[in-house]
Amino acid sequence: MMHKITIKNRDNITYEVDHRKPLLDSLKAKGVDLPYGCKYGGCITCAAKLINGRVNQTAQVALNNRQLNNGYVILCVARPVTDCTFEIGVESHDLLYRNPFTDPLEDHELKADIATPLENRK
Repeated sequence: MMHKITIKNRDNITYEVDHRKPLLDSLKAKGVDLPYGCKYGGCITCAAKLINGRVNQTAQVALNNRQLNNGYVILCVARPVTDCTFEIGVESHDLLYRNPFTDPLEDHELKADIATPLENRK
């Protein structure tokens, strides 16, 4: 099955991609210049902001709940489930990074496996 992927901040250009392939591979094959690092979902080099649509990115381990809730996906492992619109590149990263020393994450923003359960807090 093919899905239409629109890059909002690149003149709304649209590409048709195979739902079985990671978005990074599909878009790079179409000539879209995208940064990437690990290619297994462990870093956030290829992060993009999902504006609408749905992806399957269960293989990613790099994003915390705050980043996921702000719509970020890891393109090297994300596969489209529906037609999608993304913002890519550093201009899409307004909510991706946050200084943990000046603005630490709340427990609900962490991944469930590293959040401190309420009963264990002192």
